[in-house]
Amino acid sequence: MPQQLVGIARLAAESPLLEAKRRVEYFEIETRSFLAKTVSDRVPFRWMINPYRGCEFGCKYCYARYAHEFMELRDPLQFERKIFAKQFDLDRFRQELKKIPTGESIAIGTATDPYQPAERRYRVTRAILEALAGMAGFDIHITTKSDLTVRDIDVFQDLARRHHFSIHTTVTTMDRDLARLIEPMAPRPDLRVNAVRKLTAAGLRASIFSSPVMPLINDGDPSLDAVARAAAKAGAYNWGGNVLFLKDCARAVFLPFLEQNFPLLVRRYRERYTEKIAYLRGDYPKRVHERIENIRRRYGFDQRTPRTEPEFWPKDPQLSLFSET
Repeated sequence: MPQQLVGIARLAAESPLLEAKRRVEYFEIETRSFLAKTVSDRVPFRWMINPYRGCEFGCKYCYARYAHEFMELRDPLQFERKIFAKQFDLDRFRQELKKIPTGESIAIGTATDPYQPAERRYRVTRAILEALAGMAGFDIHITTKSDLTVRDIDVFQDLARRHHFSIHTTVTTMDRDLARLIEPMAPRPDLRVNAVRKLTAAGLRASIFSSPVMPLINDGDPSLDAVARAAAKAGAYNWGGNVLFLKDCARAVFLPFLEQNFPLLVRRYRERYTEKIAYLRGDYPKRVHERIENIRRRYGFDQRTPRTEPEFWPKDPQLSLFSET
């Protein structure tokens, strides 16, 4: 008897096809809730928004591939080949936001990139940001690997007047060839850095992070320094990085990638990243952290200017939502 699909798996199976390309299919999926509450103590935010399910960038280390398993799409590659644009409902989204107290932190793009290629077509991220720009009083962060962010500078500036707002762009390496291997469909590193330059020139808080730091791939001082130097020249207010962690869903893609491109590293990775160990511990993470802190001091990222209160930050928490100012 065929498996009876329920919940998100049923919604995914019933999602209409929007467009089919040679490599990727796009669907529209019904969305019951845009906001998700984090249950992890490893992250500095409470609420998450992911405008899309799946991510076309295809980063070999991506930890979020497991999310497609909830839709009974268990081939790890389906995460980058079946992209679901969430059906946006402005009234429903506003009702969700009414339940969040003033000052709460909202992270956009925690599992899938909000500015992946699908955003050029479907503009779900833009719709979410425009809704948030009509409110005030949240701590909003965007994480992306895309230079498409410059399209939305106008709405970012509106957000920055009403919320604590920042944009974090991931640049794991300035080496174009290496970046093409590990993040095959993401924009080139120089394009991302140039986008950060435009964002900071527009008065926005934009940072660059070199996460993940992958052992013996991009963890050397010259590699990390090159990204930090580019970040400083672009006017980024912060730079940093964290060591790679590999969930099972990521190992299924990352280890074959190593076998093809870095065969001499396979044994070391298999020994250190097992089915029971996703996060490295011990001396190595400590040494990488020290290396990153030294580079941060080298470029003055350890002396950041404190953020200021937004122009229209609510004085009365009860008046935080749906400001028309």
